[in-house]
Amino acid sequence: MQREFPAAPLAGVGAVVIHRGRALLVRRGAEPALGQWSIPGGLIELGESLREAVIREVREETGLIVEPVELIELLDRIYEEGSRVRYHYVIADYLCRVTSGELRAGSDAAEARWVEPAAWNSGSTLALDPITTRVIEAGWRRAAQREEKE
Repeated sequence: MQREFPAAPLAGVGAVVIHRGRALLVRRGAEPALGQWSIPGGLIELGESLREAVIREVREETGLIVEPVELIELLDRIYEEGSRVRYHYVIADYLCRVTSGELRAGSDAAEARWVEPAAWNSGSTLALDPITTRVIEAGWRRAAQREEKE
């Protein structure tokens, strides 16, 4: 499967993990967006369900075991280089809750940490991509709604 300059879009997942009033972020250790902060996630493996992919990716990148709760958004991430498409992902982002594990950076994450809401809002030192910020905020709102119902 060719990630760079692919012949077709690649399918991936992302996880908005909300726990104790904070969101989980990872610093990307590989392209695309090397060195940038984002939510954990990656490509779906052949024969793997979306839910299985979310659980695996979060475990590989952060050491945490999560339960996907609900789909937040399905979106395109297209990175162009000149007139060519360098990367094209179709990503299913899920709201997740932690069930176990201990936070540590692993796999292609250079760093993993819990962050307060101010860390992803405008003016943050983390300089998150606007799409990532939007997805985190949507997950944050849904997590709050779920807590109110419980």
